[in-house]
Amino acid sequence: MLKIPHSLKIEHLAAEALRLLLERVPVIDHLDVQCEAPGVDREIDIVAHADVSGRRYTLVCEVKSGGQPRHVRTGLLQLRNYVAHQGPDAIPVFIAPYLSSEAQALCREYGAGFLDLEGNACIAFGSIFVERQVASKPVAERRELRSLFKPKSAQVLRVLLRDPHHAWRVAELADAAEVSLGHVSNVRSGLLDREWAQLSRDGLFVSDPDALLDAWRDAYDAPAGKNLGFYTTLHGSGFADAVRDMMRVRAPAGRAVLASFSAAQWLAPYGRTGTQYFYADDEGLEQLRSVLKLSSTAKGENVAVTVLETPGLFLDTVEPASGVFCTSPVQTYLDLAAAGERGQEAAEHLRKEKLTWQK
Repeated sequence: MLKIPHSLKIEHLAAEALRLLLERVPVIDHLDVQCEAPGVDREIDIVAHADVSGRRYTLVCEVKSGGQPRHVRTGLLQLRNYVAHQGPDAIPVFIAPYLSSEAQALCREYGAGFLDLEGNACIAFGSIFVERQVASKPVAERRELRSLFKPKSAQVLRVLLRDPHHAWRVAELADAAEVSLGHVSNVRSGLLDREWAQLSRDGLFVSDPDALLDAWRDAYDAPAGKNLGFYTTLHGSGFADAVRDMMRVRAPAGRAVLASFSAAQWLAPYGRTGTQYFYADDEGLEQLRSVLKLSSTAKGENVAVTVLETPGLFLDTVEPASGVFCTSPVQTYLDLAAAGERGQEAAEHLRKEKLTWQK
């Protein structure tokens, strides 16, 4: 059996999707959709002729197998160059398996229509205007995006977001994040494809930290670990002094840091909570038990500790006051945003106070 190359298969699916979309428009008198024959001189992937009220319009379509903004921009530039040498009735259309809202915005910026195989579309010519939005994302897109925020990748992102405008070489970034060169390369490709990062002669830097943080928040999974609840009689200044004394020692055998609402109280106070939150390793948990005099939750839980499965998060902590260590503004923001309505309010307050990047 003759195998159809993957790129040609995508183009045939794209042509069929375009035909089905335009066939539903009653004022189109005649429609002809054709995949251009492959060859070395081929400039465009699909050409569709549509007759409306005695006038013929030609839709010239560029098809890409990937819909990441970087690939979309390349395709749109090819479309613009091609259409510039055609008549006024040539309508540029970009087609891909899936186009995110950012990719769709790029199409609008370049004055091109768009269509994806999920059903999103915006095509206008003559008296015709077709627009459709669907909420679904393909499984592969969701999986790829989530992989960008997995624990090892997240270690790279935390380093990058400490100072988004700092340019990093791959090896330097791998050392700072304590991950392999392969992990850095994967994150680098993901950020560049989505145009959240750019390359300068000095290396990789984050060009759109807000978009990156928004996507991370929307796909966020809390760090894996054992969630434990305790009760302590300490409160107020007594609790703060005990935490400070424990953290000031910074014993190499144990790590514990304030997290979530407790971290936010030191970074950007918004509202008090009756529960104190920590991330810790096993040895850090024992230190917390001893210093804070933690007991079982029979009297009511007021200390929540997550004993982390992996230590990567401890690489990105800050010291907002002498002897007090907590999760960074980025990690604190993510945890708050996932903590319900009250947490979301505290997260937005923290973001305004600590996560505004100068361009």
